Amino acid sequence: MILVEGASDRDALEALAIRRGRMLAYDGVAIVAIGGSKNIARALGVVGIGRRLAGLCDAREERDYRRGLEGAGFGTVSGRGDLEAHRFFVCEPDLEGELIGALGVEAVVGVLARRGELTAFRTFQRQPAWRGRPEADQLRRFLGTHSGRKIGAAPALVRALDLHRVPPPLDAVLASV
Repeated sequence: MILVEGASDRDALEALAIRRGRMLAYDGVAIVAIGGSKNIARALGVVGIGRRLAGLCDAREERDYRRGLEGAGFGTVSGRGDLEAHRFFVCEPDLEGELIGALGVEAVVGVLARRGELTAFRTFQRQPAWRGRPEADQLRRFLGTHSGRKIGAAPALVRALDLHRVPPPLDAVLASV
């Protein structure tokens, strides 16, 4: 079982598994969106530590995951190395940032265009708070402006990836199960 923060993480990993030729259900692997990092302890309590578990979280949520694992009886989880030893991997700074970095700005803009969201993105870029900022930062924020966009964009971005440029945390979590 792979525990992830939300639906966009789940959908991105499912899309990557398909691209990698993995049939997760056939392998007995489920990806479970836990509804945010604050729910990791509860999720671990429900699932139990006897199962083969893995997980994915954003960098700003790493502390929640470390505490959750410790509280569930995984022992001391003092840093990222300990998290990875327990098959929990961290996206820097988040899933969207990893995907933008792997694809490049131009390819992400292309995905938005194919999804019919380019006009909305260009409008977002003209907002005073975002004008003049690096386009990668604008894209990251735009993708997170509402969950529906994030959920739809994550698998679309994964489908656009060159499989030799997959962000390491995504490949690592799939390889761990």
